[in-house]
Amino acid sequence: MTSIARTFALSLGIAATTIFLIMLGLFIWRYPVEEREFRACRVVVAVLGRATVVEGQNLTVRPTPALEELKADSPNLWYVVSAGDMVSEYGSERRPALPFAFPYHGPVGSSVFSTLDQKSTFCLAVMQRGSLQLAMMVGEPQVRFGRMARNFLIRSVFSITLLALAFAATVAVGAALAARFVSRGIERVALRALAIDPSAPQGLISLSEVPRELKPLVEALNRAFGEIDAYIKMQRRFLGNAAHQLRTPLTLLRAKIEDVPEPALKVELVRDVRRLTSLVSAMLDLARLQNHAIEKRPIDLAQITLDVLADFGPSALDGGIELALEREGEGPLLVQGVDAAVRSALANLVGNALVHAHGARRIVATLGRGSVSIDDDGAGLPDSAEQKLLEPFQTGNSAGDGAGLGLSIVREIMAAHGGELVISSAPGRGTTMSLRFSEAGAAVRLAQLDLQTG
Repeated sequence: MTSIARTFALSLGIAATTIFLIMLGLFIWRYPVEEREFRACRVVVAVLGRATVVEGQNLTVRPTPALEELKADSPNLWYVVSAGDMVSEYGSERRPALPFAFPYHGPVGSSVFSTLDQKSTFCLAVMQRGSLQLAMMVGEPQVRFGRMARNFLIRSVFSITLLALAFAATVAVGAALAARFVSRGIERVALRALAIDPSAPQGLISLSEVPRELKPLVEALNRAFGEIDAYIKMQRRFLGNAAHQLRTPLTLLRAKIEDVPEPALKVELVRDVRRLTSLVSAMLDLARLQNHAIEKRPIDLAQITLDVLADFGPSALDGGIELALEREGEGPLLVQGVDAAVRSALANLVGNALVHAHGARRIVATLGRGSVSIDDDGAGLPDSAEQKLLEPFQTGNSAGDGAGLGLSIVREIMAAHGGELVISSAPGRGTTMSLRFSEAGAAVRLAQLDLQTG
């Protein structure tokens, strides 16, 4: 697909060139009568001048192709050519009475005069030919438009070139400005479209903010966004309803498992039901996050991290894993968010590290400005596994424990907070999972500004 601006400029240039040539042709054709006669006089004089040869005391008008063409086109043509006392005449029987006698001796130049009977005009031209003056009187010439146009163009080539350049410059500037206007209009629409949240594309692009030519495109985009938003809401409602409907059967199933007489089978069934219950709870949490806007308040990220580490302390102790906290300075570390949601996200990360960080002996929670990271010294993740783990129902545990929704929910929590979940890992070097809130991005921009101004 070619560029719209380039195609527009090329089309405008072709149209403007065509219009210029048509206007030039009309200008030449629609001369006032006097001007046309004067231009025709110049053409005929030029033809006769090239055909006339003066050798000694002989004056000859040669039958050149141009002169023969003029005679063929002008059945009433007559002319008289003189040089000194030498005279050559053609069509004398058609020549009316003239106000000048031949041989004519007058100033150099050319003009159109009326005959004595005032019924027609004739051309009188005098040019210098060596030491002699070549005088010509021509009447009733019929000059073809093409020859008149060529003569006009040759004589006015400089003026026409300047006019053409000025016209071309005007067209080029107009095309550039129009193309820029089109590009800016498209850019505005693109920015409005990019500002729409992909997970909730209900924000429509205002038609009052776009040019009239782009309104059909914007209307189509708005309709598509509306359909996508309706489809997303339908899918989320289905997910929430399905998870909610599954809770009651699972509760009844767990109660019936208590009556199973075989201990080994009972343990296995309890484990499977626990996994199903965890999956359903995770689906409900995910549906609630996607269907409801959250109300953020200032919360202490440092205190939440201490509480989560304390909750997982016994589990870490049983597994022989050390939990540690690293931070700079003392006091609260405030971020904008929902306490329960952030606790759930952080608990997911610590729980993942305890369960899935194979070979880990130490897990460290590192607090930064608007962020918290959970680092383990375990075996790490396989290459390119980080993004896969963020997808729903993906788990890094080959044994199959876990629903595979934990990190997906963490990502949704951070997206709702305007932040992000970042996972980095290397085989044999452990894994780092970081919660970065919007305050972290602001801190980075502020630090960069300090470096530039300092």
